[in-house]
Amino acid sequence: MRIGTFVFTDGADLDGIIERVRAADAGLDAVHFSQVLSWDALTAAALAGREVPGIDVGVAVVPTYPRHPLALAGQALSVQAATGNRLVLGIGPGHPSMMEGWYGYSYDRPVRHVREYLTALRPLLRGEDVEYRGETLTAVGRVDVPGAEPPPVLLAALGPQMLRIAGRLADGTVTTWANPPVIADHVAPSIVRAAEEAGRPAPRVVVTFLASVTADPDGLRRTLAEQFAGVAELPAYKALLDRQGLDGPEQTAALGDEAEVERAVRAYRDAGATELVVVAMGTPEEQARTIELAASLRRTL
Repeated sequence: MRIGTFVFTDGADLDGIIERVRAADAGLDAVHFSQVLSWDALTAAALAGREVPGIDVGVAVVPTYPRHPLALAGQALSVQAATGNRLVLGIGPGHPSMMEGWYGYSYDRPVRHVREYLTALRPLLRGEDVEYRGETLTAVGRVDVPGAEPPPVLLAALGPQMLRIAGRLADGTVTTWANPPVIADHVAPSIVRAAEEAGRPAPRVVVTFLASVTADPDGLRRTLAEQFAGVAELPAYKALLDRQGLDGPEQTAALGDEAEVERAVRAYRDAGATELVVVAMGTPEEQARTIELAASLRRTL
């Protein structure tokens, strides 16, 4: 199974980002970057992918509202050209408090927005002429980047409607804060069924989760609870945590010795995940041990 990791860019300089990508290249399939209010994720992916040629680079995820499909298609295909076509493009509508509070966009009917966005984006990524006029956006034009192939597109999807769109219009989904039971009972069957109904290939189910090979799992879990305290205030994540009977996102983390983390990896695989993004937490030493374990499991699973 494919296993990658997540590279935090907040507070890092370019050399530090590339160093982390090189470390991941010693046995993992991919590195992923997030898009918040620090480094531009696609720019980081292009620079890191150019410097480290042996690993896929992903973004998980780029919010759709602030980036028109024409603009995103141009950026994504530019990353493809720069990296030898190793980009995995994760997109999603984000959260209402961010899109409305930060950018001033209306978050009205995000499911309709995402459906229209993907309808315009996918042919643009294929280099086709597009003239799309929907209820939420208009996209007229064509993007031409020599040497660039259309990247796989993953949709951040947790609810049933978004998972249906992911199965029908994207190449898969990328999730976070989801434990193995919710992947097995909800995420994987929903997206697989939608893809089958649309006559599309089996979708990728990419699961992002926190992990650490640590001797102090209880202490680290308390630290994670403080670090990610705001997650449960976001409606989509709150609904997901409630569905799992959990109080906070730290309860989805795999913390403990190598055997404990390996059990989590195997549980996600058995639940229907096709790929894992292991977000290594803890001290630098704990993070290094976690990445080393992930690379070992990637070779044997």
